[in-house]
Amino acid sequence: MSDHPRVEIYTKNDCPYCEKAKELFDAKGIDYELYNVSEDEELFEEMVERAEGRKTAPEVFVDDELLGGWDETSALDETGELDERLGIESESEEHRRLIVAGSGIAGLTAAIYAARSNNEPLVIEGTEPGGQLTLTTDVANYPGFPEGISGPELINNMKEQATQFGADVINGVIEAVDDSARPYEVRMKDGDVYTTDALIAASGASARTLGIPGEDEMMGYGVSTCATCDGAFFRGEEMVVVGGGDAAMEEANFLTKFAEKVYLIHRREEFRAEDYWIDRIEEQVEEGNVEILRNTEVTEIHGTPEAGVETVSLVTHPEGHPTAKLDDPETEEYDLDAGAFFIAIGHTPNTEYLDGTGVEMAAEGYLKTRGGKGGGQTKTAVPGIFGAGDVVDYHYQQAVTAAGMGCKAAIDADEFLEDEQRSASAAAEPAVAESD
Repeated sequence: MSDHPRVEIYTKNDCPYCEKAKELFDAKGIDYELYNVSEDEELFEEMVERAEGRKTAPEVFVDDELLGGWDETSALDETGELDERLGIESESEEHRRLIVAGSGIAGLTAAIYAARSNNEPLVIEGTEPGGQLTLTTDVANYPGFPEGISGPELINNMKEQATQFGADVINGVIEAVDDSARPYEVRMKDGDVYTTDALIAASGASARTLGIPGEDEMMGYGVSTCATCDGAFFRGEEMVVVGGGDAAMEEANFLTKFAEKVYLIHRREEFRAEDYWIDRIEEQVEEGNVEILRNTEVTEIHGTPEAGVETVSLVTHPEGHPTAKLDDPETEEYDLDAGAFFIAIGHTPNTEYLDGTGVEMAAEGYLKTRGGKGGGQTKTAVPGIFGAGDVVDYHYQQAVTAAGMGCKAAIDADEFLEDEQRSASAAAEPAVAESD
């Protein structure tokens, strides 16, 4: 019989965050009971009642106590409190030749190349294992997959490939990096400490929120940053998606499978999305499934945890950026009925753990890198620390470019480690006296 407490996870089909929760407990070696609420109304109602009205998945319980969804569970894991509740003892300090921070497509590509170079990388998954690609249902533009591939499947394949070559993958979050002495020290939020000769920062970016009234209060009760995770819970409702890029278009298109109608709200006239996605949304508009509200911003979300999202307050102006023109007579303010609200307005790079190091950053938190041999473009100002993927790339932000940067970072790190090893060997060789 297990010495660990009883863990229960309510999940659903096609739920990336549910997979993250299962992977978290799998990595810890913890058994759990799984309840799939898809197409089981009675089980779904049980989940909502036990989860204090929340209509999102996953919902995690330990010994009948609600931990919450993925965000709450991973936050407890960051601080080490989850391990305490599970009866898992913290590990001691360990040295690794190379650490990869992040398990998205950049981090896993780096891990594949680094493992093949016998650098035995340790991959630290972070708060969002698999990165943003795990929230993408259909990756249609990644080379080599003419029929497309789901984001979670692509990430799982890459993780398996990395581990087959010798990479180790652990769940955890880096709190800080100390680059004041070699080897560098990597401190985890759960108290564990690693030392490393080189670090690849590939920790990706996290979804931004709007910062408007009602957003925090209704998060999980109809407000979400992941349509693929939560859209099916609001079947038959009118839904809102905010954003103007590829992610917003993809989420709006996905939600047409469940929604009575989808309102796509963008604060400007022109979209930033690829023509491919704009064309798909225009088709949905013609079919009456989507309505686009341009030059419009959301100012407040109304509802209660018990009733869910009910209405959203909007302000619109024909020239855009309406909140700056509230005194203009052309500005219109009104409320829109909606049962679910999805935010897709971009991402913020996850680079806080490098604050206090010598790594240079732009104002937005993106890492500044410089060219190496052949213009490697992954070296930071700190020797032995490299950047790859969305922590560096604020322009392209594509899966294929992230993979390319992960490859570059691994090659640059391997060259650095070999140079270090050669220097150390030369310094250790005894001096040879010249013969008379």
